[in-house]
Amino acid sequence: MRSNSRSKSGPRSVFICQQCGKESPKWLGRCPDCQAWNSLVETRVTSSRGPSQLYSERNRPQELSQVSKGDFPRFHLGFAEANRVLGGGLVPGSLVLVGGEPGIGKSTLLLQISAMLAENNGIVAYVSGEESINQVKLRSERLGIGGRGIYFLSEPDLAAVLDRLQELSPKLAIIDSIQAMYLEDVAGMPGSISQVRECTWRLERWAKQRDVPLLIAGHVTKEGAIAGPGTLEHIVDVVLYFEGEAFSSYRVLRSVKNRFGSTNEVGIFEMSDRGLLEVANPSQVFLSAYKDGTMGSVVVPVLEGNRPLLVEIQALTTPSSFGPPRRIANGVDFNRLLLIIAVLTKRAGLKLHSQDIIVNVTGGLRVNEPAVDLAIASAIASSFRDAKPISGLVALGEVGLNGELRGVSHVERRIAEAIRLGFKSCLMPRLSPALAGQVRQSAHSADIQLIEADSLVAALRSALAGENKSRRA
Repeated sequence: MRSNSRSKSGPRSVFICQQCGKESPKWLGRCPDCQAWNSLVETRVTSSRGPSQLYSERNRPQELSQVSKGDFPRFHLGFAEANRVLGGGLVPGSLVLVGGEPGIGKSTLLLQISAMLAENNGIVAYVSGEESINQVKLRSERLGIGGRGIYFLSEPDLAAVLDRLQELSPKLAIIDSIQAMYLEDVAGMPGSISQVRECTWRLERWAKQRDVPLLIAGHVTKEGAIAGPGTLEHIVDVVLYFEGEAFSSYRVLRSVKNRFGSTNEVGIFEMSDRGLLEVANPSQVFLSAYKDGTMGSVVVPVLEGNRPLLVEIQALTTPSSFGPPRRIANGVDFNRLLLIIAVLTKRAGLKLHSQDIIVNVTGGLRVNEPAVDLAIASAIASSFRDAKPISGLVALGEVGLNGELRGVSHVERRIAEAIRLGFKSCLMPRLSPALAGQVRQSAHSADIQLIEADSLVAALRSALAGENKSRRA
């Protein structure tokens, strides 16, 4: 009995998958959850929680109706785009994870946020386990940041970091990055599942107990997910992804989890020599190189959160010379592209079986909603038939497998954004009786033509002008 008690309270070995965090009592060649090979690593774990940690007045059960809401004003960041994504600003005690590829600008964003908050709210603690204070100073000078109110600490040992944060009592704390932090009493190398999970848990407890917002930078894997897979995303309150193409100066800050606001909101930034700049009119930016009436080019109003954006969909079809035809999707879902090509071939009679087809969303933005189906189909048909879309056209709508067009949400907002940028025609599915009156009246007063269609064939016939009848149809 004595030995059993010791084994329960002392160290024990488990095998943890470094891809998904699955724990196993024995080694397995393949993870049963994520199917990754040779990903389970032996880890020594200890049970360090004593009776004193199990109960306190702070965690005493309370009836929800008797709990006061309290006054927790949000910290407004200098970036209005970031405030939008966060749902109005930083909530005290919240844990925010910012993920992105190396070199995308996460550290630049966090340093600029630090400077903006330090000017108005007092002390900001910036902790880096990867860079020295001289390296960060060089970046701050390039960005024109003096650094007043920002206290920098270059320390990967989280226990020492928490002691220093206790001394500083900051209004905001930043950890860059969580994969560089480690704890001496936790087995595993920095960045391992066990280290990342325990470090995040301790930071979460520190932030909640002191009502201090905490921003954590996280690396992403080659698959595009934050390293330490679902482990981090389940613990934190907010998950933001900082995205962008390597060849583009534009960056997108996207919310995929937010306990204090709506998800799927985006903020648009431009990377310049002086750091990140807000993009006040993203639709105009994404259409800056758009030329009206270009073959294979159609504009679609998409919704990112509650914000309508106009983006350009480009398509190119060319006969395949060697082997099976290629399908390339940049910025749209590949499987969705295959579905649209199949419908165009079967229902619209386009002979695309021998064509290489490339579809691209300009500006580096990625769009996934079904409302882009009609724009993709119109762009492909325009390129294949060498026919220009009618002047001033935007297209929106979901395409069904039978070639029918289905309605999409928030049509009024999408059309209003198209009107604001001067478009004169909107190709769309036929409106339902409940929406038809209001939408048509608004369109008539704004002098935009609504081209309604029931099927993809009818929509393409209305959208494409100047078609070369001598070419394939």
